[in-house]
This record gives sequence, structure tokens and C-alpha cells, in this order.
Amino acid sequence: MSFTFKDTKYRSAKVVNGVTRGGPRAHLKGLGHTAEEFGKPFIGIVNCFNEMHPGHIHFDRIGKAIRDGVQQAGGVPFEFHTISICDGFLQGHIGMCYSLPSREITADSIEIMAQAQQLDGLVFICGCDKTVPGMLMALLRLNLPSIVVTGGPMLPGRVKGQEYATYELKEAAGRLKSGQITEGEFFELEDALSPGPGSCAMMGTANSMSIASEALGLTLPGSATTHAVEGKKIRMAKESGRRIVQLVEENLLPLSIVTQEVLEGALRVVMSVGGSTNTSIHFPALAYEAGLNLTLEDIERISSSTPYICKIKPSGSHTLLDLNDAGGIPVVMKELSSMLPLDRMTVTGKTFRENIEAFANSNKEVIRPIANAYMKQSSLAVLKGNLAPEGCVIKQTGISEKMRRHTGPARCFSSEEEATEAILEGKINAGEVIVIRYEGPCGGPGMREMLTATSALMGVGLGESVALVTDGRFSGSTRGPCIGHVSPEAALGGPLCAVQDGDSITIDVDGRSIELHVDDDELQRRIEANTFTPKPQAGSGYLKRYSGAVSTAKYGAILK
Repeated sequence: MSFTFKDTKYRSAKVVNGVTRGGPRAHLKGLGHTAEEFGKPFIGIVNCFNEMHPGHIHFDRIGKAIRDGVQQAGGVPFEFHTISICDGFLQGHIGMCYSLPSREITADSIEIMAQAQQLDGLVFICGCDKTVPGMLMALLRLNLPSIVVTGGPMLPGRVKGQEYATYELKEAAGRLKSGQITEGEFFELEDALSPGPGSCAMMGTANSMSIASEALGLTLPGSATTHAVEGKKIRMAKESGRRIVQLVEENLLPLSIVTQEVLEGALRVVMSVGGSTNTSIHFPALAYEAGLNLTLEDIERISSSTPYICKIKPSGSHTLLDLNDAGGIPVVMKELSSMLPLDRMTVTGKTFRENIEAFANSNKEVIRPIANAYMKQSSLAVLKGNLAPEGCVIKQTGISEKMRRHTGPARCFSSEEEATEAILEGKINAGEVIVIRYEGPCGGPGMREMLTATSALMGVGLGESVALVTDGRFSGSTRGPCIGHVSPEAALGGPLCAVQDGDSITIDVDGRSIELHVDDDELQRRIEANTFTPKPQAGSGYLKRYSGAVSTAKYGAILK
């Protein structure tokens, strides 16, 4: 009797081959697997199903479809789970401190499972703000045959014939507080704005990074905008399950697909549709895992040379459903074809050019040709100056023309909660610049989103007269003159720690500058006199370890 069950070209041969592997084989037999299956490729299905989150609630069904596809193609599926959190539940409290740090746990936990179990290939099911980048980081780090299945957006909410996304509830809270709407109208919105499964129906981080997955060549064409409720999403999952077995046989690896030019091309695609400011954290982190390099300067170079061709909520009135109906990301890539490396290989075994050939633009107002772009420059702008020597980020597609250059007196706060309270209580005046500090990766810790504050600002009608500057970050649903990712952060002695109420600050988006009008010597004196005390939530556990190891936003808030 032979103790060789599997060709050694498969990593999993280490698990089943040889007389000393009787224990693992016994375990597999106890699970119902046959000796014949020992010879097939072992495929890991990485699932972040979660019953509390709309972005993940349907992943059990997607996982089953993938398993079916793997089995049809002659592989053996092994599904395992990793953590997932929904930023929608974390706004305005300590929970948000765990959002960005969860990205690293997601990536690390997948590495541990894939390496410990010696899986041959992986299918990644992801869909929310940190699960998509976390899984992409693991995918690039492991460099095993892999394919991504994104969960898809939820349908937009509908109230009285108008379409909405969930972020608009935050703004509605400000309108309720200022008497613009009634409680009944608010609850009508609340009942309708998250109508079912899927990532929030806007160009937030989840959808921005799902688009990145497709533009990196790691999903089937059309995956990013195929909605969660569509049968097509299940068919694509099943097809991805079949395809991963072929990828293992072909030994087509992620780092053969994701080159420097493909990474930059994917960022260009995301910028062209008004992608989230959070991409400026996640793309450098992806580059790091792939052994590549992408800096804030690169992001500025790419964004400033990319036309803005899709105006999706919150920057415009179109929805992800409109984008999907117009042809989705394949059509966006077609419109940008002269600027992208379309002859590179993808997980389909075909090039980008071959993948998008059959797609046509069915709505040139939703996906505009370059010649009719909304703007010559796309989503993000990187500003530098004495207030942000290493840079900071603004989503320039979401601000009014009158706020592209603004000078005003500072109003300083040491947390989002303090700033939000002041906004909702009417204590912020037109023309001011709100400064929220000690919310960076180290000082927050965890670089919380300031969505509650920024939405309140829009809701009370100050979105075109008050700017906001922070070393924290924003949700992709943030709009208005909001500047985040100020680096170095205040907790590390960055100039933001030295701002005082009444100091004049000038923000110049077109000039790519942000200046604190304080003498250099006085600024240095204030910085040296600053004493930062870590926030109580960093006192123990994971956040304490994270705070001590995380890099600045400039480098993608990675752990080294």
C-alpha cells in the first residue's frame, strides 16, 4: 500500500503524504473525506460572514456557491472564518479605535491559517471597509494562487421616490437638531436607508477597495458593482470556485499579476470614480505587502493626472446601482484605456483588455468619456505645509468651489466627541477651521473616522463655510472641506499639537498647501512644550500594542 496520495507540486502534499501523516489523514477521514480527495488541491475559502453586518450577512450563501464551484472543478474546499467589523456600528465611540487595527488582525489571521494548514489556493470573500484591504494584504503577502469575491453593494434606500445611502442619516441628524426636518421624517429615513445585504450604497471605502480588487485583476470582471442581492453574484462566486482550482494548476500567482504599473493603474481607476480618502492608507499598505512602493507623492501624481469621470454619492447624485447598470468597472477601464496597462494578465487567465472587450457604456452621463469628464483631476489631493510636513489628504471631488481656498481662525478639540458636541450645540461659527487632534494611528489610537463630526457639520449647514483638519481619518462617505491624515500626527509631536484657538490657518486645495500662520520659532517652542498623555483606551490589550508599533498615515499605518 502506498502512502503517497498527492503530487508534490501541491503544498498540501506535506499534510497527507507519507507514513508519518496518518494523523492528519485520520482527521480528514473523520470529517468525511475520502482517500481519493487527498490527491486533489486543498482550497481555502476565507469567509468573514457576520450576522450583525449587512456587508457580510449574505456571505454564507456566497461561501456555499464557492464550495460548489471548487468541488465541480476537482478541488477540495475548506472554509474558515476571520473577524469582520462594520464601521457603521463604530461611529462616535471607542469601537472606532478598533476599526483600522482590525485590518492587521484580518491579514495576520489568514496568513496563520493558510501557512499552518498548507493550503494550495485561496478564495477571499470580503466586502467592508477593513475586510477588503485586510484580505488583499494577506493575498499579496502569501502569494498563493488566489481569487477575490467581493460581496457587492446594497441597493440604495428609497424614500418618496428619492434614492439615499446610509451616510445621509448622519447629515439628517444635524438637520433634525437644527429644526430642518421632523422626528417622523428622520425615522422614515432610518427605516429605509439600509434596505438589505451589501456594502453601503455609496463610494465609501468598502466599494472603493472592492473596485480596487477588480482593477488589480484579482476578481472576475464586473464583480465590484454586481449587487449583493443579484443572482449574478452567486453565479460569479461559483465560477470563482471553479477558477481557483485552475489557478492552482496553472500556478498563476498574485505577484505575477499585481506589478507596480498594475497597482498604480488600479489606484487611477479608483480615483476616477471618486474613491475614498482611505485608499491613501490602504494602497501604500498593499504596496508594502507586495514588495512595491507607493507614497503620498505617488498618490498625488496619479490623482492629479486622472480625470474624474463618475460622480457617485456622496460626491454626486448617482448610485453604485447606476454605475453597475452603465457597465461597471470594465467600462470605466475602457474609458481610461489610454492610461492603463490593459495587456497585463488577470486571474481569469486573460488580460484586462480581453476581460473588458464585451462591455459597452450604456450611460455616458454616469460614466463619462474622458473628453467630458467632470474634472481634469480626480478624487484625492495631497496638501503639504508647516501644519502637515509629511502631507495630508482631502477628497477634492466632494467640496464646493468656494472652499477650495479658505483662511480662518482655528477652533481646537482633542477628540471627535468634543468637536461633534460643539457643532450640534451651535458653538461653531462660519469661517472657522475646526482642528481635531490626537486621533491619529498612534494617538487615537487606531485613527478613528470623523464621520459623526463631518456629517454633523454638513447637517447644520456649515459644509460650505467651515473647514475641518484632523490627524484622524474620514469615512469614504465624508464630503465637504475636510482634511485628514495629517502627518506627522499630534501624538508624535506633529505641528497639529501646537495649534491654539484663534491661530489663522490657510487651506489651498489648488495650491496643494496647508499653512498655520505662526512664526517658525514660536511653532517649535509650542511643539517642544507639548506633553501628550495616551488616551485611556490605549492602556492595555491590542490597542496598546498597536499604538506602539503602528507607522504614520503617510506609510499606510502598517505594523512593522
